Amino acid sequence: MSVRLEECKDGSHTLFSEQFGQFYHNPNGAVAESWHVFFDQSDLRERLKSGTDVRILEVGFGTGLNLLLLCDLIAELGSTSRVLFQSVEAWPVDPEIAAKFNYGGFLKSADESEALVNVFRELSQGHVDVDFTQQIHVRIHRGLFDTFNPVETGFHYVFHDAFSPGVNAELWTPEIFKQIYDWCDNGATLTTYCAATKARNAMKEAGWVVTKAPG
Repeated sequence: MSVRLEECKDGSHTLFSEQFGQFYHNPNGAVAESWHVFFDQSDLRERLKSGTDVRILEVGFGTGLNLLLLCDLIAELGSTSRVLFQSVEAWPVDPEIAAKFNYGGFLKSADESEALVNVFRELSQGHVDVDFTQQIHVRIHRGLFDTFNPVETGFHYVFHDAFSPGVNAELWTPEIFKQIYDWCDNGATLTTYCAATKARNAMKEAGWVVTKAPG
C-alpha cells in the first residue's frame, strides 16, 4: 500500500494512505490521540498498576504506535504485568519507512522504537510471534481480518484502530464486532476513535455496551 510520511502538529509522525485517502492518526497529534483514545478511556492503567496479566487485541497494527505507548506506560507505572499484545494488519508498513518514525523522541526510552523496526522487518515476511520486551509478547497476523483466528482468546481490551467506516466498512459491521465480542473475556473494554452512529449501532447489535467519551 502506498503511503507517505507526514508530521503532525505536535511534531510526531503519522502516515497518509493513498489507497484509503486517510491519515493513520489525527494530524493534530498522533501520540496525543493514541494516549487519549486507547489508554485513557479504560481501566487499563489500573490493571497494569495491579500487576494483573493483560491480553490486548488490536485491529490495525498501523505504525505500531500503540505498542510503543503500552511499553512506555508499563515503564512509567513500574508494572509487573505480563501482556499478550495480539494485532492484525493487512498492509504492513515498509521497514524503511518505519525506521524514519520519530516516536522515540516522545517516549521515556527509545529502545523499543528501534526494536519496532525489527518487528516490521519480520512482518514484511509474514506473521510475527515474538517477545518484544521481557513483559510483552507480540503476535501480529499479517492478512485480512477474516483470515484471522487467534491462538489465544479471552482478551481484556480491544483497540479498534482500523481505517474509518467510510473507506473500510467491512471492519465496522455487527458481524465483526460480534466476533470480537466472542473472543473477549467477560467485562472486556473496546476503545476506538470512531463515534459514527452506524459504527456505534453495530457495536450495540453485537452485544457491546456503548458509551461516548469526551474529546
